[in-house]
Amino acid sequence: KKKQANKVALQQRLGLPVDASVPMIALISRLVLQKGIDLVLECLAQMALMPLQFVLLGSGDKEYEQRLLNFALIYPEKISINLGYDEQLSHLIEAGADIFLMPSRFEPCGLNQMYSQHYGTVPIVRHTGGLADTVTDTLPQTLDDSSASGFVFNAAHGDTLLETVKRTLLMYHIPEIWRRIQQTGMRKDFSWQHSAEQYLQLYRQI
Repeated sequence: KKKQANKVALQQRLGLPVDASVPMIALISRLVLQKGIDLVLECLAQMALMPLQFVLLGSGDKEYEQRLLNFALIYPEKISINLGYDEQLSHLIEAGADIFLMPSRFEPCGLNQMYSQHYGTVPIVRHTGGLADTVTDTLPQTLDDSSASGFVFNAAHGDTLLETVKRTLLMYHIPEIWRRIQQTGMRKDFSWQHSAEQYLQLYRQI
């Protein structure tokens, strides 16, 4: 219920135009090839022409850092790039953003996609490793059975990521569907208690 207030606080902190209704996409990551930052850079210019805001917190490859900073200079009303790591800001980003981006090439576990679902921040992830295990794509059948908790794409390509962003924004503008996706993610239990119970069930079956 405080998502919009958190978004406004984040916009104020980062100097972005204050608008609780604009969809905000966030990314918190090491800026390295594994994390798919190159895929984001491939489509960021096109994203900047869409009605959205993009917020990034992270550090890593200096070439990626500079290219991202260049985008922020070109589109200061749309893009906020924050290099380094800030624990308080990372929590505010998770709480204030509407959509969380994790386009990793590989990700054995991944944590932010789980944090995001807890915060009601809908994740966009690539279908790999722990991301595939913890996020259920939004499709007609997963909406029908109330399992949809995010948006998933397969090919490690900027065009594929961009199409998934477009698909996500379409759902964002249908409030009743968006709320259902948020609530499904928030109800998920990623605790060790839940995992341990699953292991116990498996041992009993064996």
